Amino acid sequence: MADETETPDNKTPEQKLAALEARVLAGDARAVDKQHGEGKLTARERIERLADPGSFIEEFMLAETQCTDFGMAERRQPTDGVVCGFARIDGRPVYLFAQDRTVLAGAVGSAHAEKIANGIRTARSLGMPCIGLYDSVGARIQEGLSVTAAIGEIFFENSIASGAIPQISAVMGPCIGVASYSPALTDFILMVRGTSQMFITGPPVIKEVLGEEVSMEELGGVRIHSEVSGVADLVNADDEACLAQIRELLAFLPANCNEAPPRRDTHDDPERRLDGIEELVPDDKRKPYDIVKVIRAMVDGGEFLELKRRFARNLVIGFGRLDGHPVGFVANQPMFLAGSLDVDASDKAARFIRFCDAFNIPIVTLMDVPGFFPGRQQEEQGIIRHGAKMLYAYAEATVPKITIVLRKGYGGAKQAMCTREMGADQLWLWPGVELAVMGGGGAVNVLYRREIAASDDPERTRREKMAEFNERFNGPFEALSKQFSQTAIQPADTRARLILALALLRRKKETRPAKKHGVMPV
Repeated sequence: MADETETPDNKTPEQKLAALEARVLAGDARAVDKQHGEGKLTARERIERLADPGSFIEEFMLAETQCTDFGMAERRQPTDGVVCGFARIDGRPVYLFAQDRTVLAGAVGSAHAEKIANGIRTARSLGMPCIGLYDSVGARIQEGLSVTAAIGEIFFENSIASGAIPQISAVMGPCIGVASYSPALTDFILMVRGTSQMFITGPPVIKEVLGEEVSMEELGGVRIHSEVSGVADLVNADDEACLAQIRELLAFLPANCNEAPPRRDTHDDPERRLDGIEELVPDDKRKPYDIVKVIRAMVDGGEFLELKRRFARNLVIGFGRLDGHPVGFVANQPMFLAGSLDVDASDKAARFIRFCDAFNIPIVTLMDVPGFFPGRQQEEQGIIRHGAKMLYAYAEATVPKITIVLRKGYGGAKQAMCTREMGADQLWLWPGVELAVMGGGGAVNVLYRREIAASDDPERTRREKMAEFNERFNGPFEALSKQFSQTAIQPADTRARLILALALLRRKKETRPAKKHGVMPV
């Protein structure tokens, strides 16, 4: 009787395929242990945590490098170091890819890069968000120009998808060399403390070329990109927290530029008064306060997702909800530099404003600005060019825009915080605000310099002129009488008024001159 014991040679094609897929899914045990030893999840574990249970459908699982040089023929492995496919997050379709450090160290080869580029292109064509989880040693140099060309294809797809679909990048390990430009071309970058690094040129090259000793963390770790460069938007303690925050961020965003952002029932009364909010904002216009507390008082359930929290801290950006509808907030932060605008704050705001405009998210601006931050250093860094980005971004935006002046708005900085002439659909004033070319003290020193100098009591004369000037020019009444503002409101009514106004402004349609595109002062 013939032996019917199954051998590799007599397996059916279906059985062989199933066995190969099972081996791929199991992964290399030692590599998996190493990943866990570094405090990280594997690529497949990350996808499992991020996506709704059972919703991930993998594509191109068995793709391999076609390179045979430098021993690559013997090293090729299925997936080529990146896992790609469709999934659902909170029931909404997305495209996911996750670099796999357990396969060829996650190095980016041509097949690897082509899978990512195809994923971005597919997401764009289907109108769904694209989420990338990065963890790689960088480009696979054995493949030469083929890999750089394929990486260039990723950059192209990132750029074409920009403004069409949301693109979210989570850097959950190294993201090295030219490949780091892909996350930089996306809308949001998340990093994980202690395990994430991004840089173009690594420590060995820096040592060889410049003679400097620098670690990966010092060169491109979380502190650098969340506090100094401004590259990172959100920072998390570990992989689990990072994946949870992707879900939180995605819940504010529409699937694509042709849809409205998703509404969520927050069970917060739309007519809720903000009793006591005045106590958060001191009458003394030179006294600092935390604008984030003011925003949290306004939004549903006090839930506010602040972005780039430790970069350009003199300006706050982020997402909240009003009556369940997502809203983007831009606000001066008097706790730092008195809330003045500088180079970094201007860049931070302009990019966020343009994102909100691209994806139909209304913008609420809270103004309390003493001006652009003065000084030689800011001029040398191009405050004129950078400040112009905010002006351009607000003027370009056609989404509903509401600006509320809490205490003051001086000089060109008030235009940079979106006045009526810069396109605000509504501009409201809290009681006692000051709107002027400059603060009363500076104006009086210029306008009454000779009178003050000739006075028997210069300080008394200066105080009198200050009071006179403030009464005539700096109060809210001039702005109201000249229609620079629609109305003054009581602070306690702010939330309810915002919800009513935004409900009306959802009907807004605005046409602009036909052109290929504007030229932003970058």
